[in-house]
Amino acid sequence: MVKYLKTGAEASNVAAIDRKVRDVVEATLADIEARGDVAVRELSVKFDKWDRDDYRLTPAEINAALAELSAQDIKDIEFAQEQVRNFAQIQRDSFKDVEVETMPGVILGHKNVPVQNAGCYVPGGKYPMLASAHMSVLTAKVAGVPRIITCAPPYMGKPASAIVAAQHMAGADEIYALGGIQAIGAMAIGTQTIEPVDILVGPGNAFVAEAKRQLFGRVGIDLFAGPTETLVIADETVDAEICATDLLGQAEHGPDSPCVLLTTSEKLARETMAEVARLLEILPTAGHARISWETYGQVIVADDHDEMIKIANELAFEHVQVMTDRDDWYWENMVDYGALFLGPRTNVANGDKVIGTNHTLPTKKAARYTGGLWVGKFLKTCSYQKITTDEAAAKIGRYCSRLCMLEGFSGHAEQANVRVRRYGGDNVPYATGAKPVAE
Repeated sequence: MVKYLKTGAEASNVAAIDRKVRDVVEATLADIEARGDVAVRELSVKFDKWDRDDYRLTPAEINAALAELSAQDIKDIEFAQEQVRNFAQIQRDSFKDVEVETMPGVILGHKNVPVQNAGCYVPGGKYPMLASAHMSVLTAKVAGVPRIITCAPPYMGKPASAIVAAQHMAGADEIYALGGIQAIGAMAIGTQTIEPVDILVGPGNAFVAEAKRQLFGRVGIDLFAGPTETLVIADETVDAEICATDLLGQAEHGPDSPCVLLTTSEKLARETMAEVARLLEILPTAGHARISWETYGQVIVADDHDEMIKIANELAFEHVQVMTDRDDWYWENMVDYGALFLGPRTNVANGDKVIGTNHTLPTKKAARYTGGLWVGKFLKTCSYQKITTDEAAAKIGRYCSRLCMLEGFSGHAEQANVRVRRYGGDNVPYATGAKPVAE
């Protein structure tokens, strides 16, 4: 029987917050569409206290940001970007264009065509999250996107040097110091100075995620990547310190980041809760982490591993850290998650910052129907066909003609009939199905 030692916010309270977010975002996007750059500037001043005539950074500003970083900072960014680029290239190499002759004279195929314009959001209001530049800009670059623009909010009153460096080093074509709904709206809708994009990618707060959701259809989006979620699945093979550390490591995103311990050991559960309380007294980012833990934190004790995996799949969390005596069993049997972190030697921070897999992952149960950001999100698999012989044109045409008439589409049927007449020599009456011939 499942036992909850700690529960999170009531679903009704969360829904009320979501409604408020939806309303704010809807009104803000309408304002950006109506007034363009003027609205964007007013919003930037209002929310980020950041005002300038042109939010695109100049080459001089980009070089100045690079100059503010140490040689070791640059080296560390280069290392992280190399890992992300390498894994993205492996993903790209898994895509193959296809062309096959399915019957004599009939050629079918598909090509993997890059999206032409990508907008990459890099969150940075509370923390300068430069890793999001690697994950979005670099991945789009490997996919072959010709134009990549990127936005990040100012940090402490100016563009965050580390973010700007990462955006530039990843290969962004345009870098804007813009955050929040105004950045998402400007990239998707376009303004007098910003050409719109075809797809929006990148994580963000609840307002950013909701803006992407509302704009989906007008532009493509990677996925619903809202506030961070982390689930730690553990048994008695690990201790409270590592469990509490992994929970708070993601809770510090705060203040609305769910963090859950799921375990078969009530002893470990209670010890972890005590360890969380201890660490919150010394963690420099406890101001954010405490709110997340107190409001959205959960501790769940299950009877066995089968029950744990059932609960984990129902939660469908973004990050799932597995530390048990059967980590590979979870890898084999879990189906709803953003990314798995298997065993105590790795952790979510590795995936967030440096190991090479992408950290833009589905939240709010979106893992039920999508994985995270990857090269494939920037590629369109587009099919094509051609017929190279008269015989094939007539043969396919006769079948097509009759099937169209079966559906009542005489205009469709005529598209086939005109070719049966020209290439097959059949005198097909107008708007009727072609007669079969012996094969």
